[in-house]
Amino acid sequence: MNIPFEKLRSEFKRVLLSLGFSEEKAGQCATIFAQNSRDGVHSHGLNRFPTFIQYVQDGLIVAEAEPTKEGGFGAIEQWDGHLGPGMLNGGFCMNRAINLAKENGISCVAIKNTNHWMRGGTYGWQAAEAGMIGICFTNTIANMPPWGGIDPRLGNNPLIIAVPRKEGHVVLDMAISQYSFGKLNLYKSKNEQLPLPGGYDSQGDLTTDPGVIIESQRPLPIGFWKGSGLSLVLDLLATVLSQGRSTADVTNAGSESGVSQVFICIKPDGGVKTETLIEEIISYTKSSRPEKEGGAIYYPGENTLRTREKSIQEGVWVDEKIWKQVQGL
Repeated sequence: MNIPFEKLRSEFKRVLLSLGFSEEKAGQCATIFAQNSRDGVHSHGLNRFPTFIQYVQDGLIVAEAEPTKEGGFGAIEQWDGHLGPGMLNGGFCMNRAINLAKENGISCVAIKNTNHWMRGGTYGWQAAEAGMIGICFTNTIANMPPWGGIDPRLGNNPLIIAVPRKEGHVVLDMAISQYSFGKLNLYKSKNEQLPLPGGYDSQGDLTTDPGVIIESQRPLPIGFWKGSGLSLVLDLLATVLSQGRSTADVTNAGSESGVSQVFICIKPDGGVKTETLIEEIISYTKSSRPEKEGGAIYYPGENTLRTREKSIQEGVWVDEKIWKQVQGL
């Protein structure tokens, strides 16, 4: 079913206000959850909202917490999120990175003791809207085995890279597994198979069954061993730069709370030459012959804009069962 964006946002805000969120924070969080669903990232919009509420009720997310600066020098800063809502800490850190990059050309803001930031692309879009190249990543609880292993020891550590562009920002927002667990759960809820193998079953065979992959806890890393290595170094960077918890520490604590994140901004030369170079790259990429007749080539973020426009016109698609659950909160 489809519902208007504002109705979705107002329902989120109502629930958050009932849990002691301030008017401002409830509005900010509600807007991000609604925007995630609006842009087609249902796994980190409506579908994730009940889990977020449970974390608040369990004390793993502290509604009133504010980030505090722990250290840094020049264009590098370290912050402590004090277990505040991840999307608020994330937006704050990216804003700090944007302002530091305006002064220095480049910046790096790292934060420890924060929470799940929901859709990482939120902060890529935030940077691009400010005219900045944005790079950000986070560690997570261990939910992916290292290459050659069976037991989860790596986080599905998302990586976001955004490049501002007048004709539509380029925003790469990717999990380090072929499919994020949010996406696996979405396919499972719809009783659908994955378009491509996304992990292994209990016998170690590749499968397109999302439920089987969730049960085996063996999602397929992107690029096989390359994705495994990328996940490891992102955890190293997030932990070292923030001086916070590693994936191992988060996992041993028993819940995905108190994670570490990094936000980097670069101020590009906004001249005509830069714009021309970007358009040349996009045009060349799109000049590839489509695999199927009538198909098209899309740059990262292009489908997000198409989905956003459709949601504004037709309403935001929601899982009716989860929507009713939220209305009952």
